[in-house]
Amino acid sequence: MEARYPSESRTILTDLVLPGETNPLNNLFGGELLARMDRAAGIAAGRHSRRIVVTASVNHVAFSKAIPLGSVVTVEAKVSRAFKTSMEVVIDVWIEDRQSGDKTKANEAIYTFVAVNESGSPVSIPPIKPETELEQQRYDAALRRKQLSLVLAGKMKPDEATELKALFI
Repeated sequence: MEARYPSESRTILTDLVLPGETNPLNNLFGGELLARMDRAAGIAAGRHSRRIVVTASVNHVAFSKAIPLGSVVTVEAKVSRAFKTSMEVVIDVWIEDRQSGDKTKANEAIYTFVAVNESGSPVSIPPIKPETELEQQRYDAALRRKQLSLVLAGKMKPDEATELKALFI
């Protein structure tokens, strides 16, 4: 299978925060943002794999800034690394100032998706070939995150987590 570039999976969703999507403080519900991130990440994963994809895990979410009612919100997702059947998707969330057009990073997340066939069984996907320094950093970090997750789940012995060990030796 020929490698694909992260830019081929890039997905951007832009929308407004409406009154029915906010909490009593008039900020976007966290669950609403999670759903938007899941949709963008799912599209990115599907673009990379050209398969049906399912969310396997939400590995990390950082709600750094509240997103107020009326905000223009942009969710940007891109596959950072592909494994055999799974792929990690990095998501950045931006708030746009409607007057100046300036964008501020509000949140970030990392999701994992698995490519499946029509009966729901995992299928192989193409590898990723990073193009930029940031893509390479995210690519390298994805393996460390996967190893940490496997160690914590008891599916990998700590001494087998070579990328994690390299951080400390």
